[in-house]
Amino acid sequence: MPAYTADQKRAISQVAKITRCTDTEAIKFLRTAKWDAQRAVDLFYSSDQGGNDTLSVSLKQVFDSYHSKSIMMTMNLINDNKRYTNTSLDASTDEPEKIGIEGAMKYFGDLEVQLDEIACLGVAELCKCPAMGEFTKEGFVDGWRAVQCGTLQKMKAYVKTLRQNIPAKPDTFRRVYRYCFLLSRMQGQRNVQFEIAAEQWRMFFSPESGGVAGNTSTTPWLDWWIEFLEERGKKPINKDLWEQFEVFMRKSHEDESFGWWNPDAAWPGAVDEFVAYVLAKRDGGKMEVE
Repeated sequence: MPAYTADQKRAISQVAKITRCTDTEAIKFLRTAKWDAQRAVDLFYSSDQGGNDTLSVSLKQVFDSYHSKSIMMTMNLINDNKRYTNTSLDASTDEPEKIGIEGAMKYFGDLEVQLDEIACLGVAELCKCPAMGEFTKEGFVDGWRAVQCGTLQKMKAYVKTLRQNIPAKPDTFRRVYRYCFLLSRMQGQRNVQFEIAAEQWRMFFSPESGGVAGNTSTTPWLDWWIEFLEERGKKPINKDLWEQFEVFMRKSHEDESFGWWNPDAAWPGAVDEFVAYVLAKRDGGKMEVE
């Protein structure tokens, strides 16, 4: 969120909570209302978003049912326009609405999604979760609205499709895989700790978890990769290495003889070294790359 004053942040939080809209939507109405919170709420309820966007309303209701923090507000409703007094504004806080760990666990359980399957990360990518086990209202509503799923039953149906698409469609797999890097970083860190990266690789490159095969009948690619990194000191994994390893795995599975390999290409240094590591393990290093 851009830099706003304390009063503006408070107004954004108040309008979002009263109308159940996202922060982005609240900001739009507040700007139109010249940051008058009560007028912004009036504008919301007189707009299409206030009454006709049934999908968003449904999604906000689903979100609120898993909300990790119960928000109690004293509201004075006047007529059908849902007006409120300034007293109700003072009852709100600046903390954005979110589903926390407990709510997320319940939500995934209701979706019939296991925490150790890639579909769980697929939902997190769709909703642009800022961290593991955390959903913002804006990300939740925007994500599910984009795929036209406004009820838990439709979300469950979407997850079934997601389970099929992740291993079958490389673009879908890559999108979820790359987003996982952001979710796997410790707070304040640019890189992912090796132990966490290894755990995620074992999930993504395992059909049992809903991913693709990491090892083949001739080469244990994934096992050797993790073994190789362990021998290098279990160094943290940066974003470039994380992303390029997935590309490397696909190319290696397409041609295990390394006929595609070019040592002068712009691969991360660790991948260059891993190729040499693989060759050394194969036939005592007798295999050569053309």
